[in-house]
Amino acid sequence: MDVKIKRALISVSDKTGIADFASGLSKMGVEIISTGGTAKKLSEAGIDVISIDSVTGFPEMMNGRVKTLHPKIHGGLLGLRDNAEHMAAMKEHQIEPIDLVCVNLYPFEETIARKDCSLEEAIENIDIGGPSMLRSAAKNHKFVTVVTDSSQYKTVIDEMSRNDGGVSEEIRSEFAAIVFGLTANYDAAISKYLNKKQNVEYPQRVSLAVQKSQTLRYGENPHQSAGFYKFPVSGETSISSAKLLDGGKEISFNNLLDTNAAFELVKEFKEPAVVVVKHLNPCGCCVDGDIKVAYRRAYQGDVVSAFGGIIALNRKVDTSLAETIMESYSLFGKVMGASGFFAEVIIAPEFDAEAVKIIRTLKAWGQRVRLMETGPIDRGNIDSSEYDVRCVIGGLLLQKRDLVGWEPENLSFPTKLRPSAEQLEDLKMAWITAKHVKSNTITLVKNKSLVGVGAGQMNRVESGLIAFKQAGDKAKGAALGSDAFFPFPDNIENAAKAGVSCIVQPGGSKKDNEVIEAADRLGVAMVFTGKRHFKH
Repeated sequence: MDVKIKRALISVSDKTGIADFASGLSKMGVEIISTGGTAKKLSEAGIDVISIDSVTGFPEMMNGRVKTLHPKIHGGLLGLRDNAEHMAAMKEHQIEPIDLVCVNLYPFEETIARKDCSLEEAIENIDIGGPSMLRSAAKNHKFVTVVTDSSQYKTVIDEMSRNDGGVSEEIRSEFAAIVFGLTANYDAAISKYLNKKQNVEYPQRVSLAVQKSQTLRYGENPHQSAGFYKFPVSGETSISSAKLLDGGKEISFNNLLDTNAAFELVKEFKEPAVVVVKHLNPCGCCVDGDIKVAYRRAYQGDVVSAFGGIIALNRKVDTSLAETIMESYSLFGKVMGASGFFAEVIIAPEFDAEAVKIIRTLKAWGQRVRLMETGPIDRGNIDSSEYDVRCVIGGLLLQKRDLVGWEPENLSFPTKLRPSAEQLEDLKMAWITAKHVKSNTITLVKNKSLVGVGAGQMNRVESGLIAFKQAGDKAKGAALGSDAFFPFPDNIENAAKAGVSCIVQPGGSKKDNEVIEAADRLGVAMVFTGKRHFKH
């Protein structure tokens, strides 16, 4: 059933496109009620507007806190047109029906995102009348159309133009469902802010305010559907804030997971760095003063695993770097005796236009690879209040993000042999890299390049053996990182046999003394960090 729009109430904070929308309504004979700044905007555009106070009989008061909270507004929204009792009450109290509400809310999240935002300013940007009107209109969507975003304006005008001023039940229902998601997210953002102000880390109730970014082709597997949702306001440089450049394939669920893993690791390094990730684990990582050298060494760390992986860089991709990346194509063929290398995603702070052309011209994979541009990496703007969320059937697990990196002030040196300055640099990288690998984790780093990874094994000994096998001769003189303590000396003995020169681990095992004794006996320097990096 179409419902003809005869009377509309418009009250918006974001006035983008509102004059054109109101003009379109007015031309179709719709009477427009409006408030404050919106009424002023529409009047200046030459649109006839009825002020809210002339409808309610009360002036806007208390600095605009009270203006639409009135029976003549909510009665006009909530009254059922097919209910004789409702219609009689409306007639008795001189309440006119309102057929369309166009409201967007005070910009609470944008306001609190400002560093200079005070509590008082945040409180004043909590919208009360707006959500109330939206919920009233959405509840009565059988008769009322509710509009919340400028992207909906054209849909409404087109509908009315086709249907003699009416809006279909399908559109009214769709827009009403959007309202309750919007107001739930709005309240979630306010709750999060107020809990943070009171230092409540894990409140009794938690709602996560996220907004749909896109529908994905499918989930982890083709038989699973999926969507990508983002936090509406986040100042942190991340894949959620990144821009997908034109020309590549559509991004997928697995692409996003892997790209996030790669980018979060490359963000850890101030120096030029490159990370290659496959199935959420780094298979290549290198830090070097020359980003091109860092790329070559990261890629060559595990050429086989790098195929079909994710490349993350913390420096701009210029033409020279793009050409270096293209070298991977021929190198893969030489190593594997097969056609060239392929990457699913390349993510970096910036791409030169010419660099994009160079990558896109490679017919074998240049047109398929997704290029994601994040903008400058601001390491000082990390959102420590954001939860790390894990899903279980029927619930969620929330924890604070693991933002612990290399903490020189917390290191202890339990072995007789202390690592050199050069070894400490490799140990630092081994520790940071281990943080981003699925437990149980062993990483091997040599000359600030990842040369071996043992990931996700049920026991730490097996993880070590995998890393030593992958590294081969490169294990000699390498630094070893372990995400958790060694419960027995066996890993130390295997590491020494492979040629490892130094080890970083949390410490804290009941058998630390035996582990330290083994390291001393085998001439291996060891560092304790005092913290672990489990990653399930």
